[in-house]
Amino acid sequence: MLHRRQIIIRSRNLGKKMENSLATRSRNKFWFVFFVLFVSWYLLLYGVDWSSLPGIVTTTSRYEASSIESIRLASIPPPTRLVENNVSSNFNSSSINNATTDATKKETRSEEESINENDNVVHDLEALEKELEPLLRKNERKDEKFEKNATQEDKKGGKSCEGRYIYVAEIPSRFNEDMLKHCNLLNKWEDMCQYLVNMGLGPDLGNPQRVFSNKGWFTTNQFSLEVLFHNRMKQYDCLTNDSSKAAAVFVPYYAGFDVSRYLWDDFNTSMRDSGATEVAKILKEKPEWETMWGRDHFMIAGRITWDFRRGIEEDSAWGNKLMLLPEAQNMTILTIESSPWNRNDFAIPYPTYFHPSSDNDVLQWQNRMRRLRRRVLFSFAGAPRPNLEESIRSEIMEQCLATRRKCRLLECKDLHNKCNKPVHVMKLFQSSHFCLQPSGDSFTRRSTFDSILAGCIPVFFTPGSAYIQYIWHLPKDYTKYSVLIPEDDVRKKKVSIENVLSKIPRSQVAAMREEVIKLIPNVVYADPRSRLESVEDAFDLAVKGVLERVDVMRKEMRQGKNYSMVFDEEYSWKYYTFGTIEKHEWDHYFLRTSKEKY
Repeated sequence: MLHRRQIIIRSRNLGKKMENSLATRSRNKFWFVFFVLFVSWYLLLYGVDWSSLPGIVTTTSRYEASSIESIRLASIPPPTRLVENNVSSNFNSSSINNATTDATKKETRSEEESINENDNVVHDLEALEKELEPLLRKNERKDEKFEKNATQEDKKGGKSCEGRYIYVAEIPSRFNEDMLKHCNLLNKWEDMCQYLVNMGLGPDLGNPQRVFSNKGWFTTNQFSLEVLFHNRMKQYDCLTNDSSKAAAVFVPYYAGFDVSRYLWDDFNTSMRDSGATEVAKILKEKPEWETMWGRDHFMIAGRITWDFRRGIEEDSAWGNKLMLLPEAQNMTILTIESSPWNRNDFAIPYPTYFHPSSDNDVLQWQNRMRRLRRRVLFSFAGAPRPNLEESIRSEIMEQCLATRRKCRLLECKDLHNKCNKPVHVMKLFQSSHFCLQPSGDSFTRRSTFDSILAGCIPVFFTPGSAYIQYIWHLPKDYTKYSVLIPEDDVRKKKVSIENVLSKIPRSQVAAMREEVIKLIPNVVYADPRSRLESVEDAFDLAVKGVLERVDVMRKEMRQGKNYSMVFDEEYSWKYYTFGTIEKHEWDHYFLRTSKEKY
């Protein structure tokens, strides 16, 4: 009996020992696996140089925890980096083995079990790597392609300013920003101070009657281009303080504001010319002038060219003589309207009311103009010019009134009329298929760019209103985006505007409107407080045009050519538009009878 009891007790003790042994072995195995996984995770996190990777291959967390070697395969493989990764892998394997040995001693596991356990882990890793190999190779090729593209972008970025550097000439502030401190004196008929807020954009328009988009619209004055352009130039990405590196030199002279102070009162010619002549003298004395004798210099004159081309020394004559100065004739002068018969001024778009701050602002507006339903065949916003014998505006207004169902007229009678309110002008143009753009006091109109902004096809009556003006901003093939009706035919009542426009097929009208909408970025000036990423605006195209022109002149000077002898200046319009001075069907539009008038 006693013997049986001893056997039972021993068997119970043996059972407990076996249970304890099994529990200990299970617990040891659990802690070993946990320890191996922890060490692997730690080495993956801190042992691998993740900063060398342009992108991390995304797999499941199980793969990331299990495969140290997969990190090497997913990396971009420059030769030196491969060596580093191999060393890292060897180090990681060694660390795991060392950790396994330490764990074996501490947990009193047999050497055979430890080896078998490690073999299982290694086999698992190898199997996992084979399973992931196709995916890793695919991602490796993607990473190599990414690295190649990134390298090309870096190279492009490193050379992006080559041939594009601009140096801003230093002139006294009285010729630019000091004028703005006395903005109430800039125009006799209107207080310009209100238009100079927001870096020259003018007051925020908001979105009255939901005619505009929610942002980017301002009450911009048509003569504010000098301030707007200067503020954009301050944000130009390739400015340089070294004039010897510059492809061109920008002169921040507010020529339009300067002359506008003296246009309507009894100021003599000396007063009107004083600012221009002093700026010319300052520029001529600077060392950068001698590089190309001013031919690499350019500036903005934010009024029409005729305000700067006074050909006679009489106090009763209009404007100053800025563009007739020898120094200015070497420079490139950007205006809102250029002379067809002179070679040194080039027209760039009038400022519109829209100044986008992002690419998306432009794209959203374009898409909105595409969706509009236009119920009016053609429209006209303007006033007659009874004092101008050659003006056809009265005839145009008569034709519009005679076809009220197909034409809408917004008559501009005085300073308080609806034409001075952007909401009325833009609303009219957005409802129209065609917008009439006859000449007024001069060849061009701001309304041309308002109509393009509204997706309305412009109708011109002389090529001098756009085609030979904005050669950097509008397509050479004018038939794709506009209609030309000869002004002589309108004047002599030989043509019906309604008949001409009604005969254009709907499909062609749709195609022309699409071309107009595509032109919107070309004719708007982005907000100077922001920067467009991929869209080129009117500023970008103007700068590009200047740089190309200066580059041509620089090459000619190196070849010993005299640029001023290339063509007769009287045919500038023809040479710049078509590259030739041969006889052209438009010649009769540009026969000038008086050089004093133009």
